[in-house]
Amino acid sequence: GTIHPSPCWVGVLPTGLFPTCLLALCRLFVLGIGFFSLCFLMTSLGGQLSARRPGDSPFTIRTEVLGGPESRGVLRKMSEVLELMAKRMDALARLENGSEPHRAAGRLAADRFPPGAGLMERIQAIAQNVSDIATKVDQILRHSLVLHSKVSEGRRDQCEAPSDPKFPDCSGKVEWMRARWTSDPCYAFFGVDGTECSFLIYLSEVEWFCPPLPWRNQTTAQMAPKPLPKVQAVFRSNLSHLLELMGSGKESLIFMKKRTKRLTAQWALAAQRLARKLGSVWRDQKQILVHIGFLTEESGDVFSPRVLKGGPLGEMVQWADILATLYVLGHGLRITVSLKELQSNLGVPPGRGNCPLTMPLPFDLIYTDYHGLQQMKQHMGLSFKKYRRCRIRVIDTFGTEPAYNHEEYATLHGYRTNWGYWNLNPKQFMTMFPHTPDNSFMGFVSEELNETEKQLIKGSKASNMAVVYGKEASIWKGKEKFLGILNKYMEIHGTVYYESQRPPEVPAFVKNHGLLPQPEFQQLLRKAKVSPAPSLSSPQPGARRRGGRPTCPTPRHPHVWTVDYNNSEEFEAAIKAIMRTQVDPYLPYEYTCEGMLQRIHAYIQHQDFCAASGPAPAAAPAPPSPFVLAPNATHLEWAQNASSAPGAWPPTHSLRAWLAAAGRACTDACLDHGLICEPSFFPFLNSQDAFQKLQVPCDSTESEMNHLYPAFAQPGRECFLQKEPLLFSCAGSSTKYHRLCPCRDFRKGQVALCRDCL
Repeated sequence: GTIHPSPCWVGVLPTGLFPTCLLALCRLFVLGIGFFSLCFLMTSLGGQLSARRPGDSPFTIRTEVLGGPESRGVLRKMSEVLELMAKRMDALARLENGSEPHRAAGRLAADRFPPGAGLMERIQAIAQNVSDIATKVDQILRHSLVLHSKVSEGRRDQCEAPSDPKFPDCSGKVEWMRARWTSDPCYAFFGVDGTECSFLIYLSEVEWFCPPLPWRNQTTAQMAPKPLPKVQAVFRSNLSHLLELMGSGKESLIFMKKRTKRLTAQWALAAQRLARKLGSVWRDQKQILVHIGFLTEESGDVFSPRVLKGGPLGEMVQWADILATLYVLGHGLRITVSLKELQSNLGVPPGRGNCPLTMPLPFDLIYTDYHGLQQMKQHMGLSFKKYRRCRIRVIDTFGTEPAYNHEEYATLHGYRTNWGYWNLNPKQFMTMFPHTPDNSFMGFVSEELNETEKQLIKGSKASNMAVVYGKEASIWKGKEKFLGILNKYMEIHGTVYYESQRPPEVPAFVKNHGLLPQPEFQQLLRKAKVSPAPSLSSPQPGARRRGGRPTCPTPRHPHVWTVDYNNSEEFEAAIKAIMRTQVDPYLPYEYTCEGMLQRIHAYIQHQDFCAASGPAPAAAPAPPSPFVLAPNATHLEWAQNASSAPGAWPPTHSLRAWLAAAGRACTDACLDHGLICEPSFFPFLNSQDAFQKLQVPCDSTESEMNHLYPAFAQPGRECFLQKEPLLFSCAGSSTKYHRLCPCRDFRKGQVALCRDCL
């Protein structure tokens, strides 16, 4: 037949050429398998020789290469494979030499491959080279083991936990890292790999329990970021971007956005008014994170599904107004309602929350609630301890007493709280109502009426109509006695939610309108003579401990009564007083858009919990007393020739100090003189000098933890100073003590601010 150019095309080859082609295929197979094995082994060796990590220099030789027999084993395997290839090729060559009858017929095919003897020589040469390399690598490894032993010994000296009195916890933290560094992936994220050096690098550069290592590059590890240049805040009147920032997808957010949109005109007008009053006052623009924790899925978000079913809306009203206030004041705003968003904005590293943030906190202030506070504690690691007493503000509906905020003191006295002990400055808690001056009054806004609307309300107001605020049927349970007394004098209306059947908790004499939209509900309220709220009328837990909530009209809110509905006589007396009172539409300035803007502006620009202000430390030389006894010898005043304490806010020249009667709280003692108790002034009174200037006969003076101190005990003529600054409190009283009380003046309609606080 015809010889085809491809000698192994068996379909057209004569039978004599088939063994030759088969022999050629066998050669190729042996060479292919051998070459593949050789490449695999060389790759293994190369992988070991190049086992580097990020940050290694080009000349770094890692322990894995220098320490073990792996490299020798790879080279031995390479040599064995080459020897095996040589043996098999030698056998194939002998087979080829024994095929003389077919040599001539297969010459064309044989010419296409190198001679067997030449190939054998090449394989043997490669095998000899690999053997030589193995010998040299073995010598290098032996030398490197000695060198590595010396390097490891030197590095071990450098990576031992130092004994430095400035870092007393260092060795203990290293021990903890040895046992627990794999408990959270965040440690590996920061480069911890189980070695002593990685522990010390982490504890000195990421955390701050150990001193910097002298052989580390400190320029990158310890360099603090440069502060950004200050930018002036500018009032905003267009809230469309705020509505975008608030997001969507939740009924609660939809409710908040509707409220903000409805009040846009009032916010814009309030911004214009406040801008004129502040004039050219510089206002720093702050970067602010608002994390509404109770709306996150992780906290259960029980509010959103109940927005349209009678659920509580007060918190959402307040948060909507907080967002509007911060945005109108011109600050940079970021809003989060999910844990994932919170982690992303804070720079939380991957893991279980034991490590600090990956970057300095990018926000000047964080507004959150107790749910958000707990979430930040779980995910910020040590960064939470670093920033919590400085930049965090907690929106707290009813307020937190200092005695319940301090963990050690509360535990010692058995004070319990539903939200944990946070050891914050009590002023960091911001309340819905001004329950106590120990906290900051955040508040909310009420819609303002023009004169025409006020006259219409006066003309349409019913003389004996009451609207009871409580949209969920469960709120009415157990209030039959309270409602029965009210029904003797007034026609009762309610807005209780129900789907098909009237709730049995609502008495039959109540005219229930069902759940009403906000505009219709406002109209109903404007007709009423009184609007009691059964969910809020009873005293709150701790109210009496705070010194009591005011009963019957307060000087600041002449048409607001707060009574204990369980006290029938007290409640009925309040109802009769209301019936005799001509109630005109009244909106305190602090509940207007402008009032809230003014108050929060002052907090943001002046409240500083990062640097504690107060008198000089005990070891420092005592400065001249800034106090003088008032001309009538009843109280202390800040001397006119004494300079104000630097960084103190409110300004110290507004301070007035009285020794209260036994059993009187400082809130009441200051109100007796037409003033407001100011807890931030307590540090200036917490001294023997204050008692001496008031001519208090102290036979002894002790310093202890007690939320009533500083105080004077009459029977033993003992004076007591406060040992724990977080326990300074305006609330609380005891018949045993005359409390030393710091008071200040206040702005008309804005009791949270002193006259010079702007």
